[in-house]
Amino acid sequence: MKISMLGQKQVPSRQGGVEIVVEELATRMVQLGNNVTCYNRNDKSASFSSNEYKGVQLKKVITINQKGLAAMTSSFFATMKILFSKTDIVHYHAEGPCAMMWILKFFSKKKLVATIHGLDWQRAKWGNFASKYIQFGEKVAVKYADEIIVLSENMQTYFKTKYNRDTVYIPNGVSKPNILKAKIIKEKYNVNTNDYILYLGRIVPEKGIHYLVSAFMNLATDKKLIIAGGSSDTNSYYEELKQMARSNPNIIFTGFVEGEELAELYSNAYIYCLPSDVEGMPLSLLEAMSYNNCCLTSDIKELEEVIEDKGLIFKKSNVKDLENKLSGLLQDETRVNMYKEQSQNYVLKKYNWDEVTNQTLSLYRKILESR
Repeated sequence: MKISMLGQKQVPSRQGGVEIVVEELATRMVQLGNNVTCYNRNDKSASFSSNEYKGVQLKKVITINQKGLAAMTSSFFATMKILFSKTDIVHYHAEGPCAMMWILKFFSKKKLVATIHGLDWQRAKWGNFASKYIQFGEKVAVKYADEIIVLSENMQTYFKTKYNRDTVYIPNGVSKPNILKAKIIKEKYNVNTNDYILYLGRIVPEKGIHYLVSAFMNLATDKKLIIAGGSSDTNSYYEELKQMARSNPNIIFTGFVEGEELAELYSNAYIYCLPSDVEGMPLSLLEAMSYNNCCLTSDIKELEEVIEDKGLIFKKSNVKDLENKLSGLLQDETRVNMYKEQSQNYVLKKYNWDEVTNQTLSLYRKILESR
């Protein structure tokens, strides 16, 4: 099959969950004999400039790199390029880019798939216009996509209830990682195995990092709190967090991490905490569990679906409950180790990238056969 993907910032990249999903799917689809083209934003800060990656064709599209305009302009120009291509399947990722889907529906016979990674219009970083535009993209996907993929059962219920639209549940996947000893992080942050609580992900308000900082400030512990990740149009929030933590030298902000440093942070944490108010399908949680972590998350349904009984939850947005759960785990290493022993085998069996790819390709074939 000839497949086009758009909606991501860059491939390859770890800037966010969408980018990781597109890379994992596209490279595996190529290995299985398909022709895949990814339409990347034309971002001068991108570290990868080749036109090909692991057999995946990469094409840059015109992009106005300003908050609220980058996704809109890149998805428009990607859609126009695809309109005149010979692709069979066009796979839009995220709600905002889906706003351009109608162009292909009206002016071509190409088959259209949308993956809704989360209800992006709920995210705090967007203003009123951007939020409404993303909601418009959601409605365009509901009306024009041949199939919609969602990443959680809760999202399936949302689309059925609000739009009476059936969707296909295909979750994200995860691969078995190499567990690394603390070397880089020992030199950079003076931490060793089990020395710290870890948050690793984008630094945005809906991730609830401010709850974690507040809860940690009230704990009597020698362990550190490491907050790893880069901001996403949210520099002011990042600065607010640093101001909150300024009196506590045990709170460390690393900025964006990748490669061995990222693997070491996952490999050596005492607890991984994800205190989100809003999520789609958090790859960071899947990755944390794949590294044998004891995970503590908020009790939103998207996280409960993933963690089941292989980790611990606290009441969403409740700093006191988060503080109590952290305190309990800090005092009960036996329980922490129990969760660590369970997490990897469980998550690798339930969320497998090869299976996710095969399910997605089967959906493509079903759509093409219906033509």
